[in-house]
Amino acid sequence: MSEGTELFTIGQLARRTGLAVRTIRFWSDSGLVPPTGRSAGGYRLYDARAVARLDLVRTLRELGFGLEAVEEILCRATTVAQVAETHVAALEAEIRTLRLRRAVLSTVARRGSTIEEASLMHRLARLSARERQQIIDDFVDGVLAGVDLQEGPAVGIANGMRQVNAELPDDPSPEQVDAWMELAELVEDEDFQRRVRQMVVAGQGTDTPARQPDHLAVIEHAGRAQAEGVAPDSAEGRAVLDLIVAPEASAEERVRLAEQVETFSDLRVERYWQLVGVINGRPPFPPAVAAFLWLAAALRASAGA
Repeated sequence: MSEGTELFTIGQLARRTGLAVRTIRFWSDSGLVPPTGRSAGGYRLYDARAVARLDLVRTLRELGFGLEAVEEILCRATTVAQVAETHVAALEAEIRTLRLRRAVLSTVARRGSTIEEASLMHRLARLSARERQQIIDDFVDGVLAGVDLQEGPAVGIANGMRQVNAELPDDPSPEQVDAWMELAELVEDEDFQRRVRQMVVAGQGTDTPARQPDHLAVIEHAGRAQAEGVAPDSAEGRAVLDLIVAPEASAEERVRLAEQVETFSDLRVERYWQLVGVINGRPPFPPAVAAFLWLAAALRASAGA
């Protein structure tokens, strides 16, 4: 040790750096900032190099690095960049968790949720993306059990039901949290499961389907009639029906078409797609099932069924 080297006690270091004496002593005892030497009275002394090392330890600790990571950096076992990269990943995961928790709490507060609802939302928020996807996959697998996956348009619809973004956004909206909760409840409902399976099985039928009505025409004409409260079995309702279905269609054709429309029109299934849209961040689409059910009722009325 050079006689011209300025040395500092722990107390002097504390005054120079603003750190607590006990913190400097702890880091020194841990080997992060070893003393340069000792005074005649046995007090630890530190030189300028030790002071610089102390500043580095303080900086790393303020950045959130643990003592083991700091020691590895000081020993050159790893680099600051490598440790920082690890911490960035950890912080991003923590931030995502906090944002999700905030969204859940916002939803609970806004809805005035019951304990059961709050518990379900919390459970869904804690699930991994894979676990959330498994909820949907289990539902679809049950619906498709025993169905020939090579045939039928309804199978394509059922498979499309898997396309739920199980990886919630970093900052999910309360609406997305709401949608996930409602979707989880919906797919666990046995009546809903049976209804979707009925649609899938019906879509596998070999009978020649009735002529499909034009979707846009149904939305425009039947949708407006339904919204305005026009009775399907009224003269006005029959006039609206003639805008959608050829007036010369037989009673048998009308009944078959009504049955087909009823089979593939369900408000809860439509709600499923609406919820998927919210979760996946898609623009909302106008509801159509009510219009198709009005059409089915008008078809039966016109056929005398």
